[in-house]
Amino acid sequence: MKTSTKTRQLTVLGLLTGILLLMAYTPLGYLNIGPLAISFNVIPVALAAITLGPAGGAAAGAVFGLTSFLQCIGVGGVSSMGVVLFGINPVLAFIQRFVPRLLDGLLLGYIFRGVKKASNARLSCFVTGFFSAFLNTLFFMTALVVLFGNTEYMQGLIGGKNIILFVCGFVGINAVCEMLSSTIITGAVGFALLKAGLVNRD
Repeated sequence: MKTSTKTRQLTVLGLLTGILLLMAYTPLGYLNIGPLAISFNVIPVALAAITLGPAGGAAAGAVFGLTSFLQCIGVGGVSSMGVVLFGINPVLAFIQRFVPRLLDGLLLGYIFRGVKKASNARLSCFVTGFFSAFLNTLFFMTALVVLFGNTEYMQGLIGGKNIILFVCGFVGINAVCEMLSSTIITGAVGFALLKAGLVNRD
């Protein structure tokens, strides 16, 4: 039984990782608007957290973070902001791109478990979908401001505004679209996976 469960988990992780890579390296994963992009890659990360728990979410988040960093050097597309940040400091650019996505996936696993215990699995799928986009934006922008806030590039973008107002204005419609799409799609697909027996009901 244990071997069967482990095999199923690895199969699901492999499938979601494949979907994530497909989205990362095709137009399916990003809708570029200005220096930022609406990313749909948070959805496979959320589904990994739902089906496989914190460890699975962290693994998928790490893959997402790595593909995001590789865009800084033109692999699988180009992030205009990522190119600039990489030119300023490659190590900090890696941290800013990778760590937020890893933390996002890890925490989503705990969020799903917590909400499921407090209510039900169906609602927890939708809540996890919302937080996948919300935390991704929160962690990404926090890392951006903390690690690069004093650089000439960021100071030019901020333009003397209050940091909170800058972040809200900068992510704007992108973040709202991510949250809406992630909530709806993750909720629907997550519940379908639950009915298919791929989500632990405990």
